[in-house]
Amino acid sequence: MKLNVRRTALVGLGFMAISAFWGVYDFTVPLILKNTYGLGDALAGVIMALDNIVALFLLPFFGSLSDRCTCRIGRRMPFILGGAGVAAVLTLLMPAVVKHAPLTAFLVLLGLLLITMGTFRSPTVALMPDVTPKPLRSKANAIINLMGALGGAIPLVLMNFAVIRTTDAAGNVVSDYTILFVTIAALMVICAVTVFMTIPERRLASEAEAQSRLMDSGREESRSGDKQLSASEKKSLILILCSVSLWFMGYNAVTTAFSKYAMATWNVAEASAANCMLVGTVGAIVSYWPVGLISSRIGRKKMILTGVSILMLCFLTGTIMKEMNFVAFIMFALVGLGWASINVNSFPMVVELAAGSDVGRYTGFYYTFSMAAQVLTPILSGYLLEHVGYWTLFPYALLMVTCALITMSQVKHGDNKPVARKGLEALDVED
Repeated sequence: MKLNVRRTALVGLGFMAISAFWGVYDFTVPLILKNTYGLGDALAGVIMALDNIVALFLLPFFGSLSDRCTCRIGRRMPFILGGAGVAAVLTLLMPAVVKHAPLTAFLVLLGLLLITMGTFRSPTVALMPDVTPKPLRSKANAIINLMGALGGAIPLVLMNFAVIRTTDAAGNVVSDYTILFVTIAALMVICAVTVFMTIPERRLASEAEAQSRLMDSGREESRSGDKQLSASEKKSLILILCSVSLWFMGYNAVTTAFSKYAMATWNVAEASAANCMLVGTVGAIVSYWPVGLISSRIGRKKMILTGVSILMLCFLTGTIMKEMNFVAFIMFALVGLGWASINVNSFPMVVELAAGSDVGRYTGFYYTFSMAAQVLTPILSGYLLEHVGYWTLFPYALLMVTCALITMSQVKHGDNKPVARKGLEALDVED
C-alpha cells in the first residue's frame, strides 16, 4: 500500500492556510490592541487567550457535526468552503475596522472571526484520516505538519515587506497591515477552492475506509461502522488524550516563556533566544518526514515514547545549564526532533480508535485536550515564574513530559501494526 504524497499535500493546503492565518493573528492583534487601542498587556493577554478558550467548545462540536453531514460534496467540504469563505471576508474587514472603528467594533469582529475559524479547523484536519488508510496516517500526518509549518512561515516572510509603516502627525510610527490581511484572506480562499477541486472527498473516503477494513479484517481489535469502544479502548483513548495535554503543557511552557527565561537567567540578548527557538523549529521541520517513515516501521507508540524521552533529556539539560552556549542550540534541535516524533503520531493514534463515522468527533477530542493545555499552562508556569523564580521553567516542563511518558506507556490501543516489507518495497512511496 502506497501513500499518495501529492494528494496528501493537497489535503494539507487547508491546514497550511489555517496556520498562516494564526501566524498573522498572533503577530498583528497584540500590536493592534496596544498601539491602536492602547490596551495594557494584562487585558490584551486575556483577549489573546480567547481563541484557545473558544476552540475548547467549537472544535469538538463542529468536528462531530461534520461527521453527521450528508452533503453531496462530502462531510468536510461544506465546512472547509463555507468557513474559509466567511473567514476571508471577515479578515478583509480587519484593516478598515482598525482604521475607522472603535475598540468595541474591533472586538465584535474579532469574536466573529474566532468563531468562524473554529467552524472548519476540525473538519479540515479530519479530512486527512478520512481519505488515508489507517496504516499510512503517520506518514500522511508528517506531510500535513510540513504543510502547517510552511503556512506558519508564510507570515514571517510577508512581514518583511507587507507591513507599511508611516508616521502620524504626532511623530508616532503607525503600521498598516492591509496587504498582510488581504494576502491571508486570498490564501484561505485559494487553498479551500484548490482542496475542493482536487480532492473528491466522498470517493476517496470510501476507498480509504474499504482499504482500512480489509487490513483490519483479521484483527481482534478491528472496528467498523458505529461500534462502541471497549473498556480497554476507552482507557487507551483517555490515556492518549491526557498524554496530549501533558506534553503540550511542558512544551508550550518552554516555547512561550523561553525568551524571557534566557534574558533573565542566561543574560543573553533577545536575538540569541530567538535563534535558539528557530533552531528548534528547523529541527522539527526537517524531522517530520523521516519520523513518519520510521513510525510506519516501528509503530506510533514507540516513536512517541522516543520523542517524549528526548524532550525529558532536553528539559533536564535546560534545568542544569547555567549559561547559553552551543549545547543550548543542540538541545533545541533535539527538542524539534522530539516534538516532531510526538506530533506526527499522536493525532493518528486518536483517530485510529474512531470508526469512520466518528473521525471528526475524535479530531475535536484531540484539539480540546491540546487547547486546554495551552490555556492552562501559561497560568501555572507563569505563576511559578513570577512568584517562585525563573529557574522553575525547565523543571516544570520536565515534570509534565515525565508524567506524559508514564501515561503514554500504559496505552494499549491506537498503534498502527507495521507490515514487514522487503528490499526497495520498503521505500516505495507514490508521487
